[in-house]
Amino acid sequence: MNKPLLQLWDTVGLGIIIEYPTGVIIANQTGGTACLYSTCEGVYLPLANDYNEKTKEFLSPEIELSNYFQGAKYKGNGAIKGIDLEDVKKINTIINKSGLSELIEIDVERLAASHEAWIRIKINNNENTQLMNGFENYPLNGVLTWANSD
Repeated sequence: MNKPLLQLWDTVGLGIIIEYPTGVIIANQTGGTACLYSTCEGVYLPLANDYNEKTKEFLSPEIELSNYFQGAKYKGNGAIKGIDLEDVKKINTIINKSGLSELIEIDVERLAASHEAWIRIKINNNENTQLMNGFENYPLNGVLTWANSD
């Protein structure tokens, strides 16, 4: 029997997939113009997305992350062969600006499995966020994901 499937490519904004044995597969189109089909079993949690009613502006780290992977280094090609420590530094800067650095950190042992819109992370037990309860065995494995730039 096939597992239930959630496909994220019509979502807007940044989120994490908490790798967890839920029986639900979460998929996203990733890897820039390579249009990879990435999947992970777990729970999806949107993070740090907002809307400024006054200026009618969408506010999300997704914007800066997309711009980075479409920029000079990758030119929209999605870093499909993995990311490097230079990328980690840039992504960490973006995460820090969004107040997410205590909750998530890039999993430097899984850099080769990361690419645009699919960054392998560790999820820390951060009681200050009050977003997650009842999970054990921190840090949890996860994926930082957003809309692909294809």
